[in-house]
Amino acid sequence: MTEPKKKIRIGDLLVQNDVITEQQLMTALREQKNTGRKLGRTLIDLGYVDEDNLLNILSRQLEVPFVQLRHYQFNSELVKKLPEAMARRFRSIVLAEQGGELLIGMADPLDIFAYDELVRILKQPIRQAVVRESELLSTLDLVYRRTDEIASLAEELEDELGDDAFDLADLSAESESAEAPVVKLLQTLFEDAVQARSSDIHIEPDEAVVRIRQRVDGVLQEQVMKEKKVNAALVLRLKLMAGLNISEKRLPQDGRFNIRVKGRSIDVRVSTMPVQYGESVVMRLLDQSQGMLNLNGTGMPADLLERFRRMIHKPHGMILVTGPTGSGKTTTLYGALSELNRPEVKIITAEDPVEYRLPRITQVQVNPKIGLEFAGVLRAALRQDPDVILVGEMRDRETVEIGLRAAMTGHLVLSTLHTNDSISSAMRLIDMGAEPFLVASSLLGVVAQRLVRRVCDNCAEAYEPTEQERIWLDSFHLDPLDLAAGFVKGRGCYQCSNTGYKGRVGVYELLEMNEPMLDALRRKDVAAFTRAARLGNSYRPLGQCAMDYALGGVTTLEEVARVAATLDADFTGKAKKTLADLAVEEGSV
Repeated sequence: MTEPKKKIRIGDLLVQNDVITEQQLMTALREQKNTGRKLGRTLIDLGYVDEDNLLNILSRQLEVPFVQLRHYQFNSELVKKLPEAMARRFRSIVLAEQGGELLIGMADPLDIFAYDELVRILKQPIRQAVVRESELLSTLDLVYRRTDEIASLAEELEDELGDDAFDLADLSAESESAEAPVVKLLQTLFEDAVQARSSDIHIEPDEAVVRIRQRVDGVLQEQVMKEKKVNAALVLRLKLMAGLNISEKRLPQDGRFNIRVKGRSIDVRVSTMPVQYGESVVMRLLDQSQGMLNLNGTGMPADLLERFRRMIHKPHGMILVTGPTGSGKTTTLYGALSELNRPEVKIITAEDPVEYRLPRITQVQVNPKIGLEFAGVLRAALRQDPDVILVGEMRDRETVEIGLRAAMTGHLVLSTLHTNDSISSAMRLIDMGAEPFLVASSLLGVVAQRLVRRVCDNCAEAYEPTEQERIWLDSFHLDPLDLAAGFVKGRGCYQCSNTGYKGRVGVYELLEMNEPMLDALRRKDVAAFTRAARLGNSYRPLGQCAMDYALGGVTTLEEVARVAATLDADFTGKAKKTLADLAVEEGSV
């Protein structure tokens, strides 16, 4: 067993190596007395020593390796040998095992007490390594997922329910106690979801199991629990928290509640639905503690953002944001509202549901059960003297016509529409029954968007396209200089849960109306409108925007292909021709 060097004092060591002066050491010791922090951290915070320099000196003096956790491949089973509470307390993590000896990464390898406790807890010979404290803390959040704890609590709850699992009257009363297993299970589930950056939690009962799935960066990750009886207890507790009818199990219900998880305020939207083996629950998690949404945080390219800003500051007209569910439309609209939200501007929204609460903005929750539809709210809003109106979605002819007429009469109207791209959106309004002259007179522009996954910075590496991908790339007519930069792909690591992706970024397409497009709209000429839109100087398709991200190393070709595949089948054909080619073919436009 390797014993730590017990007589080394870090201050003396740094003075001996001429890293700091005696005067700086005295200043740091006085500061340490006031703050109670370790001397090494105090020296770093005071700017007397660089963290990497300090750790390299410790590594040489103690004859232990300096490990950079950012690029380290962890074994989850080994990591779990040290309980999370102990890992955080002693700033340590299990890195490897060889010949029965554990390699332990420590932020402070001179901490003799921590060393002795680790030997006692692990009951194995240990060998030390030096790691950065900042890297260690972020690593602990990533490698200690709560899946085992969730499974353990589910088993505990299953035992407590016993044979009377479906007689839950007693459980609902007992669950008021913070010690109730169902409360512990939900608490752990929410903590794990926040830690993993999940946007949704799905609880799905099956014939013999319960599936808990979390959507991270748009992709579901599954955990299966054999304790199928816990589903009814979880649904009951969630219904109580959301203020839903606990006796109604035959109809879908919607509600919401707010919880605090690790100091963060999370707004939870709950949707229940009766299924074959019980009730399915989906929860959307909205982090209210992230601060006000703004357009700078949407990730729009600078040139497109400038054009969109000019559009939303116009005094009247309609602006649509389109895309499938989960494409970030709400984020874009709330960013626009945040920018327009000034004391002199009256803003009214009609939403279903109200996702983020914004100060100074009059937000109305649509309630179809009592007849409060978008059209009704929109009519009432126009009598409230608004400057800007946000309509959650253009769902029917009545809402579309009222919105267009409001845009004609001096109001700026923002809304969403479910279409694949910006070009098809204007014609969709006409298909829904709106008069062509109304659309042409009111529509300012359309933003289409998608979300693509970012390549994980920690494990990104150069990627050589396959032969099939090269043929596909030819359709984009890319500059050879751009292609020379190459592409990247994540190989998978602990930070991205071995997916190769971490986080998402928006891909945008902005279509601004011009005279040829408006003329085609008045004539309901779909082909002419499409040609005019594609010939516009500022039009750039979604697929091209996604390709820019791939060339910049932000995302992968796989994600570009996924975005392009959701667009018109005509997209690839269009990419094969330059705008000049189209202009020759369509000289009449």
